[in-house]
Amino acid sequence: MPRPREKGASEVKTLEKGLLVLEALAEAREAGLSALAEATGLSKSTLYRLLQTLVRRGFAVEEGGVYRVGPKAFAVGQAYPRPDLLSAARPEMEALAAETGESVNLAVPMDGEALYLDQVEGRQLVRLFTAPGSRAPLHATGVGKVFLAYRGVPEGLRLTPFTPHTKTRLEELLLELKEVRAQGYALDNEEKELGVRCVAAPVFGPTGEVVAAISLSAPASRLSLEAARRLAPRVRAAAQGASLRLGFSGGV
Repeated sequence: MPRPREKGASEVKTLEKGLLVLEALAEAREAGLSALAEATGLSKSTLYRLLQTLVRRGFAVEEGGVYRVGPKAFAVGQAYPRPDLLSAARPEMEALAAETGESVNLAVPMDGEALYLDQVEGRQLVRLFTAPGSRAPLHATGVGKVFLAYRGVPEGLRLTPFTPHTKTRLEELLLELKEVRAQGYALDNEEKELGVRCVAAPVFGPTGEVVAAISLSAPASRLSLEAARRLAPRVRAAAQGASLRLGFSGGV
């Protein structure tokens, strides 16, 4: 029965190559075909076929010939228990959602975007759902503005307009980010999606670096701008609680 064994060996080698590509992509964050071929030592034709398979399966995404790790890879990674950030934030998120009745999210910065890791849904009949693994722009979301304010604005940040409220002038955004640092929270005032508001606060790691953000989101019809500002101290307290659980001992 040599042929089945040879076929099996071939499939294993293909799997190994696919994993090699995924590892190289994760290390590079984003890369084109030539850069990945150099990193993996694979021919461009073989690499292209593997990348197309990864894209179809959701393990990679491609835009304009540039590849990066896709949401399916994140979803698979969720199966590995990570006790630090998720377990530190979850109790605070649950308490905030129970107290306010609104949905609460946890996000981290990744590849020039905000990546949502977890959500506790609110108990309201009409509530917002953000799927873990989904991404969002930095300049038009509360969590994204937290990362820009505390981690810096990356060069070449594209201020894509999503609604009439999206800030598309860098000078205006920088002024708001200065305010975010001063007050300790950020607002999304229908800037990513009309009819949605949120308030977000930074989560600090043991060394004082902002590693995540906790946000509360709700329909704008229920969460006015004034109400969002009133809830900001409670969102900050939840983020501070998560920071303390992570070992942060500085002032928040």
